[in-house]
Amino acid sequence: MIQRRTLRKLVHRARNTRFGHDHGFSRIGDVADFQHRVPLSDFEEFWSGYWAGSFPNLVDVTWPGHIPYFALTSGTSSGRSKYIPVSREMLRSNRRAAVDIYAFHLRANPESRLLAGKSMMLSGSTQLTEEAPGVSSGDLSGIMAASVPWYARSRFFPPPDIGRIQDWEEKMALIAARSRQKTIRVVGGTTSWLVLFLDQVLKNARGARLADVYPDLDLLVHGGVSFEPYRTHVERLCAGMSTDVREVYPASEGFIAIADAGPDDGLRLCLDHGIFFEFVPVTDLESPAPRRYWIDDIEEGVDYAIAVTTCAGLWSYLVGDTVRFVDRANARIVVTGRTAQMLSAFGEHVIVSELDRAISAACRATECAVVDYAVGAVFPRDGHAKGHHVVVAEFESRQPDPDRFTALVDAALQEENDDYRAHRSGDFGVGRPQLVVGASGMFRSWMTARGKLGGQNKVPRILTDPQLLAELRTFAEDFSP
Repeated sequence: MIQRRTLRKLVHRARNTRFGHDHGFSRIGDVADFQHRVPLSDFEEFWSGYWAGSFPNLVDVTWPGHIPYFALTSGTSSGRSKYIPVSREMLRSNRRAAVDIYAFHLRANPESRLLAGKSMMLSGSTQLTEEAPGVSSGDLSGIMAASVPWYARSRFFPPPDIGRIQDWEEKMALIAARSRQKTIRVVGGTTSWLVLFLDQVLKNARGARLADVYPDLDLLVHGGVSFEPYRTHVERLCAGMSTDVREVYPASEGFIAIADAGPDDGLRLCLDHGIFFEFVPVTDLESPAPRRYWIDDIEEGVDYAIAVTTCAGLWSYLVGDTVRFVDRANARIVVTGRTAQMLSAFGEHVIVSELDRAISAACRATECAVVDYAVGAVFPRDGHAKGHHVVVAEFESRQPDPDRFTALVDAALQEENDDYRAHRSGDFGVGRPQLVVGASGMFRSWMTARGKLGGQNKVPRILTDPQLLAELRTFAEDFSP
């Protein structure tokens, strides 16, 4: 079994680290031993227990040797950035995942001329922050772009002079202009920013189709946020093209999964890239002794919190995402949400994937396409008004009738979620959702104002902070492009 062998290698490599000594790695023989000795942990526990005292020079702390990079997370759940160690072994793991993306594409499209042009990645800045001599931090995509091996540089775009630019809008404008002079075979990036970039490319091209701008585009790689709300938009962009659209699941902690089959078949876990996966039923997360499964004993149809043990010194580390297996035999999953992102202001327990499907269903029914959206809760005031949910959305061009749109979202959520349906029953406990529509470019400007534009930063789907929701509503209502 690949995963058993992966865990054995990781434990052996780290047996002489401080973490390895503390947890008796020399006495671990199998998965059960490991799970008995190593507890589930999150960033705060690793930071306070192991990393903070030595940061930024981590040497033989949780991984052997010296950690050269730290990936800054986008902080969509906690609101602040975290420093995730990135070892040289993890760089190689991520590169292997990139090769797998190409391999899966070529297996499905043997006539593709993928290597006959450039691969364009919309990454963060390669101008990293020096934390100490030999130690840098930055967006993981920027770290990977700065670390492209020599043999791949001639096929990579953008060039270093653009890659170092930190202003996202300036960088995207230059990429859009210069890329038209190249043979672009691959475009990849975080889904939301990828769509915005392609929209800007077409705007600059003054009416041309994407097929005219990038006629040789073989592969579009997207990830980071659910594709469902953007599906119609991307299909429209790629009209008249045979471009393979392939989803990936990258995280600052490691490259987790890749679409190896059809767009609705789930993502295949990267089981042989130096990461050992564990799965905790979401219902057990608050338990003092949560059940922990691995690839050998998981079940389909169960929502699990995913934990990783990696070749960068994370051990049974809860990533913060929830997944569900849709194909156990091929280790295929779908991402269902975040452990810290659940809409449950009134006990409704709505997860992100349910919101994505409801928004998408409403868009299809109203023949519109959402650019981005966020949802939060408004609580009853003065003991009279009912609490309700607010959807703040930006649409591609056509805007739907607000009442019909929210009725469709409401109906879809009631179909998806029993708790939501119970709270909405008879329009008694929770009121119908409200739609606030922002003008074109609103979310881009809001993310810019928050210092969160581009790279791996993502618009948070669920806003649990009432003040942040109020600020976004005001921004949307006042915004004019």
